[in-house]
Amino acid sequence: MSNYPVEMLKKPEVTAFFDEATNTISYVVKDPDSQSCAVVDSVMDIDYAAGRISYEHADQIIDYIRKNDLKLEWIIETHVHADHLSAAPYIQEKLGGKLGIGENILIVQDTFGKIFNEGTEFQRDGSQFDRLFKDGDNYQIGNLPAFAIHTPGHTPACMVHVIGDAAFVGDTLFMPDGGSARADFPGGDAATLYDSIQKVLALPDDMRLFMCHDYGPNGREIRWETTVGEEKAHNIHVGEGKTKEEFVKFRTERDAQLDMPKLIIPSLQVNMRAGEVPKDKDGRPMLKVPVNAL
Repeated sequence: MSNYPVEMLKKPEVTAFFDEATNTISYVVKDPDSQSCAVVDSVMDIDYAAGRISYEHADQIIDYIRKNDLKLEWIIETHVHADHLSAAPYIQEKLGGKLGIGENILIVQDTFGKIFNEGTEFQRDGSQFDRLFKDGDNYQIGNLPAFAIHTPGHTPACMVHVIGDAAFVGDTLFMPDGGSARADFPGGDAATLYDSIQKVLALPDDMRLFMCHDYGPNGREIRWETTVGEEKAHNIHVGEGKTKEEFVKFRTERDAQLDMPKLIIPSLQVNMRAGEVPKDKDGRPMLKVPVNAL
């Protein structure tokens, strides 16, 4: 770990919360030397068919933080998720903390602002968030140092957050037997994703990696923690020294076969607003469905 600050040897306490409806894993990351913590990639529940939103998953996280007398300092989004809705503003209202995402949220807001035909009242400057992380930006969770690595390819705004000896990779990587996420959304690119994955694999072999999603390939139990070394050795898409050309060919062919995520339309509208549900001209929460636009 000679290329990284000695503080990266600190071992945060990581508690995972699995959301079965979206196969998303949210995390509470606690500073081992204080009561400070962060929440990574929270989930707001939605019954899309009924147009109903609720907060059971977020309430589990809030209850955990309160019961353990923790202080929430950060609410981190690794990217603008297309498969679940963020509960960030709900958690922030209950517990405080700063909400952060990668600075390229501006690109995502511009791209999907057009797709959803948003008016001028929709700010495309990232102002819905408290912090827009640049590549290499440092921050603290109590006494626990953290930094962000820009890892585009799945989306332009993807960031991996390295917190002590743990890295939260969003959709940049899946578990070794799950491979990698798609790269065919607007602003995505398979070659760029390969380069971003190499940044993650350049971290120390013993660094813990925490996934945003797991789908239990081949019927195995859901898992969300691995290491850089395990990914380098066994990841089915990029492990064992697979070349960029091999990855791009596979990823492009695979993505062409994939359906759109079931919740992509509500997720993008909400998440590009930092978890706020858009409202119509009368102030009522309302979602749009663009036709033949994705």
